[in-house]
Amino acid sequence: MTYRVCFVCTGNICRSPMAEAVFHARVADAGLGDRVQADSAGTGGWHEGEGADPRTVAVLAQHGYDLDHTAREFQQSWFARLDLVVALDAGHLRALRRLAPTERDAAKVRLLRSYDSAADSGDLDVPDPYYGGRDGFEECLEMVEAASTGLLAAVREQVEGRAA
Repeated sequence: MTYRVCFVCTGNICRSPMAEAVFHARVADAGLGDRVQADSAGTGGWHEGEGADPRTVAVLAQHGYDLDHTAREFQQSWFARLDLVVALDAGHLRALRRLAPTERDAAKVRLLRSYDSAADSGDLDVPDPYYGGRDGFEECLEMVEAASTGLLAAVREQVEGRAA
C-alpha cells in the first residue's frame, strides 16, 4: 500500500514544489520510491496550470534536484486518499484544517518544520520567497532540506508499520 504525502503552500510555485522535489530525492535515496508518493498543491488556484517559479527551478537544479511540476489547487476530496498533508506555514495549516471534512483528516495536516528538531518551535514557518531575491529561495531550500530528514524518518516509521 502506497503512503501518500502532499506538500501545500499558497500558489504551488515556490515552497511546496521545492519540498516535493527534495522529499522525492530523499525517498528515492532511502529506497522507498515504490512505497511513498509525494506531490504538492496550493491553497489557492492563482497559478494553476503554470510551472514552478524559475527561481525555484534554478535553486533546485543548482543543488542537484529534479522538478517536473504543474501548479494546482488543493481539493478537499484529496484528504480521503492522502496519509499526510504538509503545510509550509501556519496560514496554510489553518486553511487546510478548516478545509478538512473530518477531525481525522484535520489531524493529517502538519507543519513541515515541525519535523526539524533544530527549528525554533516558536516559528515553524518557511518564509515565502516569492517577492524577494534568490537568497530567499536558498533559505527556503535550507529549511526544506533540514526538515526533510525528520519527515522521512516519520514517514518511514509509518510505512514500515503498515508492513508489519
